[in-house]
Amino acid sequence: MSQSQIKTDEKKQHFDDIYVAETPVPFKQRILDDLEYISDDFNRQTFDRLILPWVREKTAKGNSINYVDLCSCFGNTTMATVNGMDYESIRHNWRDEQACQTIESSRRFPVHTTAIDISENATRYGKNSGLFDDVIVADLNDPSEEQAKALESTMEKADVVISTASLVYLDTDAIKRLLDAFARRPGEGYMMVNFLNPFSLEKSDATKRLLLERLEFVGSTASRHRRLSPLEQENYPGEEWALLEIWVLRRKG
Repeated sequence: MSQSQIKTDEKKQHFDDIYVAETPVPFKQRILDDLEYISDDFNRQTFDRLILPWVREKTAKGNSINYVDLCSCFGNTTMATVNGMDYESIRHNWRDEQACQTIESSRRFPVHTTAIDISENATRYGKNSGLFDDVIVADLNDPSEEQAKALESTMEKADVVISTASLVYLDTDAIKRLLDAFARRPGEGYMMVNFLNPFSLEKSDATKRLLLERLEFVGSTASRHRRLSPLEQENYPGEEWALLEIWVLRRKG
């Protein structure tokens, strides 16, 4: 997620320059490599366990999935869930400026992918590489009227929404608007969201309550996320890893 969009936790490392880069290569080098950002392996495993069986059943009937990557950044989690790529495959795909221009694994099911993020460069990369079919560039905390309508429509039409470690950084009103739009559509639909430890624990708890008010809890996974940066290790003495709590929820009824 682009850091200029969020209410920042000052104890957490921020990578503003990476999120506005034109390609994901700096993201790969400084986050995936240097900090061993392995969490997409666990995102993929959780998606495969709790969402993919429904996706397979739905697409077997000739349907396509409307998939939304909310606060997508360069789309590594979509590479994991839609294309089935693991940590090493994503790193290899983003090894240099030329290789990253195409996605090296095919989509695993019929799907229309939409990225939502504040970073124009990151979403442009996702669209040009074929990772995303559509993109919405917007500050989710302060969208224009036109952007707000597009966001609401996209969330309402979504079958699957992925938001990895980003909802917690949005304003409460922004979270409510997005969740209400997704929740109001009749019929089955799934959301996978991440929460980080040890960062912003109170906001994580508040976000969980908003989710449980609007959606039905399906399951969860606890895992490692990435190594803490030197700054974070100073702020959280004795800790080496940021931990991840992955939740899957679905529309009620």
